[in-house]
Amino acid sequence: MLIKTFGSAVYGIDATTITVEVSVDAGAKFFLVGLPDNAVKESQQRIDTALRSYKYKIPGKKIVINMAPADIKKEGSAYDLTIAMGILAASEQIKAPEIDRYIIMGELSLDGSLQPIKGVLPIAIKAREEGFKGFILPKQNAREAAVVDNLDIYGVESIKEVIDFFNKAKEIEKTIVDTREEFYKNVNSFPFDFADVKGQETVKRALEVAAAGGHNIILIGPPGAGKTMLAKRIPTILPPLSLRESLETTKIHSVIGNIDSDTSLITVRPFRSPHHTISDVALVGGGTNPQPGEISLAHNGVLFLDELPEFKRTVLEVMRQPLEDRVVTISRARMSVDYPANFMLVASMNPCPCGYLNHPEKDCMCSPGVVQKYLNKISGPLLDRIDIHLEVIPVPIEQLSNETPVDVEKSEDIRERVIKARLIQEERYKDIEGLHSNSQMTSKLIRKYCKLDKNSSELLKQITTKMGLSARAYDRILKTSRTIADLDESENIEYTHIAEAAMYRNLDKEGWAG
Repeated sequence: MLIKTFGSAVYGIDATTITVEVSVDAGAKFFLVGLPDNAVKESQQRIDTALRSYKYKIPGKKIVINMAPADIKKEGSAYDLTIAMGILAASEQIKAPEIDRYIIMGELSLDGSLQPIKGVLPIAIKAREEGFKGFILPKQNAREAAVVDNLDIYGVESIKEVIDFFNKAKEIEKTIVDTREEFYKNVNSFPFDFADVKGQETVKRALEVAAAGGHNIILIGPPGAGKTMLAKRIPTILPPLSLRESLETTKIHSVIGNIDSDTSLITVRPFRSPHHTISDVALVGGGTNPQPGEISLAHNGVLFLDELPEFKRTVLEVMRQPLEDRVVTISRARMSVDYPANFMLVASMNPCPCGYLNHPEKDCMCSPGVVQKYLNKISGPLLDRIDIHLEVIPVPIEQLSNETPVDVEKSEDIRERVIKARLIQEERYKDIEGLHSNSQMTSKLIRKYCKLDKNSSELLKQITTKMGLSARAYDRILKTSRTIADLDESENIEYTHIAEAAMYRNLDKEGWAG
C-alpha cells in the first residue's frame, strides 16, 4: 500500500514542502531514498524502538520510502515522525484517511516521546500557503507555530498521541496564540535604561542620533568609560518592532532553534554581542548546511562588536558588503540562500593598546607608531561605512559618587523623539520599497533629500578639505545631518546640523592618534 505524508525542509529562512512516499509490499528489506543524510537514515532504529514502546512495529516486509523532491538533500532528525506515521498508515496499523492534510514533523526518542525541532515558523507559514489543514509537531514548538493564523496547530508529547488522533481515539487540544496580544505584551520590556547612566550627555545625544537614523556608530574610549554600558541600552531607545518585523526576526531565530517553548514571537529588537574570537562563517553565516550568522540574528536590531581591533581582519572585512546591501548571500554548488542583515552596527574600542590615549588623568604609555598600528587593524573602507565616530571620556569620580538626585532623561523620553524622527523618514521614503531610514539612502537619494543652503555647503566643503574625507565619508556626514534635522523637525538641513554631524567624525580628525 502506498501512503503519502508531508514534512518540510528549511533553506535560508524559507521552507520547502517534502513529500514522504511510503510503500509497503511483499518482500523484504528497508529502502530510504531521496538524498537523506545520515541523521535521516538513522531514523529506522529510532522509529522501530519507539513504535515497540506502544506495541506497534515496522512490518517485516519490503518498505520503500522516497523523500521528494529527490534532488534536494534532506537533513536532520525532524522527519522521524513523518516517516513513522507513513509506515503505520501504509502497513494499515492505523486508519488515517486524512493524513495527507497535515504537515507532521518531530524527532523521536526511543521511548516514543518527541524532541523539539528547528525552523518551525517558516514551516508553518509554508503549510498555510499550500493549504494544509494543520501542523502536528512537538509540544515545545507549538506556541512558535501558533502565531500563524488559519492553520490548526497540534502540539504533542509522544507518537502515541498522534496515533490516537488519527485513529479518532483521542482529540489533541489545539494550540492557540493571540498574535497581537502576544506582540504588544512584551514590546516595551527592557532590563536597562539610560536613566542609569550618569554623565555622558554628548554620547547619549550621539546614540539618539544613531538610533533615529539607523546609523552605524563606533565608540572610542579608555577602559571603564562606559562604552559597553551605553551600547547595551541602545535597544531601549530604538522604535518598537512592527508586527511584520517581529515575524521576520522570529523566522531567522526559528531556523537555528533559538526560540524557547514559552515564546511565540520575538517582540524586542535583537542585541547580539559576539566574542572577538568569532569566525567569518559564524559572523556572516554559512557552513555545509547554510545557517544564519550573527549579522542575520541581529536583523532589525543591534550588532555590538566590543573591542573591535581584537577581531580578526578577515572577520571584519566580510561585513563590508552586508553593511551596504543589508542582505548576505551564501552560495553553494547546489544552492544559494539569502539571509536578511538589516542591522545597526555598534562597535567599541580602546584608543590605543594600553587604553589611555587622550585620557584626562592617566598617561598613555604607547608610542605614536604603536597607536597607529593598532588603529590600522580596522580598514579605512570599514570605517567609512560607520557614520558616527565618537570619543567617550570617563566620567569624573565626583560625578559618579554624587548622591544628589539629578534630572536624567529616561530611555522612554529619548525613544519618543527617535520615533517622531523615524515617522518623518517613513513618510519621506514611503514610495521607495525597502527604504525606511536615513542610513539606507543611496547617493542619488542623498542628492535629492540632503540639499544645503550656501552657508551649510561652504562649511561642509571646508570640513571635507581640512579633514581629508573620502566621498563616502562626505555622504555619511550628509546622512547624519539629515537625521539631526529630522530630530529638530526641520525640513531643511541647516548650518548647525552640519556642524554637529561633523563633530561625530572623531577618527577623521588630523592628529587624533598622535
